[in-house]
Amino acid sequence: MAALSIYPLAVQAQVKIGVVASATGPTALVGIPQKNTVPLLPTKAGDLDIRYIALDDASDPAQTVTAFKKLITEDKVDAIIGPTGSPNAMSVLQFAAESGTPMLAPVGAASVVLPMNAEKKWAFKTTQNTGIIADALVRDMVRRGIHTVGFIGFADAYGDDWHQVFSKLVKENGLKLIASERYQRTDSSVTGQALKLLAARPDAILVAGTGGAAALPQVTLVQQGYKGQFYQTHGAALPAFLKLGGKAVDGTILAASLMLVLPEIPDGNPSKPIAEDYIHRYQARYGERPATFGANVYDAGLLLQHAIPIAEQHAKPGTADFRKALRDALEQTHELVATQGVYNMSPQDHSGFDQRGRELITVKNGAWTLLK
Repeated sequence: MAALSIYPLAVQAQVKIGVVASATGPTALVGIPQKNTVPLLPTKAGDLDIRYIALDDASDPAQTVTAFKKLITEDKVDAIIGPTGSPNAMSVLQFAAESGTPMLAPVGAASVVLPMNAEKKWAFKTTQNTGIIADALVRDMVRRGIHTVGFIGFADAYGDDWHQVFSKLVKENGLKLIASERYQRTDSSVTGQALKLLAARPDAILVAGTGGAAALPQVTLVQQGYKGQFYQTHGAALPAFLKLGGKAVDGTILAASLMLVLPEIPDGNPSKPIAEDYIHRYQARYGERPATFGANVYDAGLLLQHAIPIAEQHAKPGTADFRKALRDALEQTHELVATQGVYNMSPQDHSGFDQRGRELITVKNGAWTLLK
């Protein structure tokens, strides 16, 4: 894809940012709002212009690698926003690190940035870490007197991360995880897994999937007669989940971005006006509201807009020194208000969200509603 804008300024006065989104393929429901957000990203940071070069990886980790290599070696970008999926992000960590290119991944799995090591030092994540979301869900389970839980999640990095974090929190809070199943993002049936979960008779079941694919296990379990409480991760926060789930997903509880229930959020919330502005601009351009996954890319743009002028004090764009200074500036982000919460990065935390980055939400009559 060609650059979104052409600038007459000299190369050294321009920052180049690559964007890799899954605009096609199995993860497209997540990737399309991310791709659509690119024209809404900041085009200036201090006295520097920003040029975006956007590529589609077709939801394929192998194509993600190809796109990253092109952006790094041919386009010589200063940073990369993306990719869309957690497995895709895991596949390119080494290339971001080897080239010294900051990567802002709008993905769910905390394993992209945790545990911190030399490779992940170059990766940042613009979604809430699994632990923050899982903590809210487990706390709600305890409040409701739930004792036993079942788990079904993707058989990939997203599901692995959720199973690891959730099972630990369950144990720490005196609950019992009595059944665990996995499925593929592209599966059209999970009847076998559902029957095993049903036989275990847990009080509640957590589904760790994304978008429309997160609805499949829940719909199947309801059809098989399960009557317990369903929980979903923030990966389910898409209109497709509500549409495909229908009545079967009413009563679902999830912890996710305030964007899902923005009219119910108090006006004093610092993120509300920023989220409203993003939604207004997206609707004006595309005629529909953006999914929260688009906001993950928008927040990446805000983080870079804040960090670029700081990095420019140390080096010029297009150089290894600038990329390192940009990485350092991102890591020092403090109280940056964005669409979904407030970012406070550190050498140990490259996501930066706290409890201001989550809301407990339920599905009522086919719509997201703040859980009160």
